Amino acid sequence: MSSPKKALLLVGSPRGRNSSSEALGGYLLDRLKERGMEIEKVYIHPSMLTEKDQAEMLQAIDRSDLLVLASPLYVDSLPAPVIAALETIAEHRRTKMRKEQKLVAITNSGFPEAYQMDTALAICRKFASETKIGWAGGLAIGGGEPLHGKPLADAGWMARNPRKALDIAAAALAEDKPVPKEAVDIAAKPLIPQWMYVFVANRGFKSQAKKYGAQDKLYDRPYQA
Repeated sequence: MSSPKKALLLVGSPRGRNSSSEALGGYLLDRLKERGMEIEKVYIHPSMLTEKDQAEMLQAIDRSDLLVLASPLYVDSLPAPVIAALETIAEHRRTKMRKEQKLVAITNSGFPEAYQMDTALAICRKFASETKIGWAGGLAIGGGEPLHGKPLADAGWMARNPRKALDIAAAALAEDKPVPKEAVDIAAKPLIPQWMYVFVANRGFKSQAKKYGAQDKLYDRPYQA
């Protein structure tokens, strides 16, 4: 009887446990565990601080069959420590080729449009190709800021599409299949209607302006001739 396959979640958010990346990746990890996979979790930012931390992260990666990278979007790309971690992993695999593995990426952004994460997912796909890790697919989830680390199971109706997409993805990944297009399409649906997103964003912006006494200067144009 073969041993259970192992899945490793790499959390790429600097917020760590209080992040949307943790909520999304953790939900997928739990679904994979329910399907018989052994699971493990690593937080990328603290794992890149010292050579010892990096070595422990690489050991966790070497133990795994499926790598799950969950990361926020930073300026149309991945956070710098995540990119540094990918470079470290790539060098590690060049030094001594490891066992066959697969990578799935989950990206999230405060922007409501899923296409904003196309570049970040392309970087993950290129990394997989360069390191000879099988590309299992990527999910882009827009408007994820309201999740803010809340477990997806407790996030109510707002998280219905991410939950459904990750359920479908987990079923496929547990059978060593790539993420189905159905899951990609469902994940790309906005968490909330656009009008609600704009309303909430404007309220937040005005609240921040009031905090700094700038509520009466929102329409100022100091550099306009």
